[in-house]
Amino acid sequence: MKQLVHRKKKRLRNQAKTIVPMQITKGDTVHVISGDDKGKRGIVLRVYPKTGRVAVDGINLAKKHRRPTQTMEGGIMTFPAPFHHSKVMLIDPTTGAPTRIRRQKDADGTVERIAVKSGAAIPRNR
Repeated sequence: MKQLVHRKKKRLRNQAKTIVPMQITKGDTVHVISGDDKGKRGIVLRVYPKTGRVAVDGINLAKKHRRPTQTMEGGIMTFPAPFHHSKVMLIDPTTGAPTRIRRQKDADGTVERIAVKSGAAIPRNR
């Protein structure tokens, strides 16, 4: 009878992560549609395309206790924690209401974001 050999599974360390397609970019004004901060508006501070999350100014605030170092003062730091991009909607530039986004190619080949409600173009803040 053959003896059983238990082999360890190989860890997948450098596996390529898929980037989540998002229509939200840094600097956009968004409206929160679910969660504790439902109904609030804010400006996107950072976008995390690997995890599909966004950090919005003044929304989903978290606290972290920091120990003082030689360069930084210690204490309780409050910062906006990232949350999933499906919980926010872009603000329509003409009506000011939250809207879905449609993409359209221009004549010169650049992709433009179009608000579904009004049909107005939403400029990219880069």
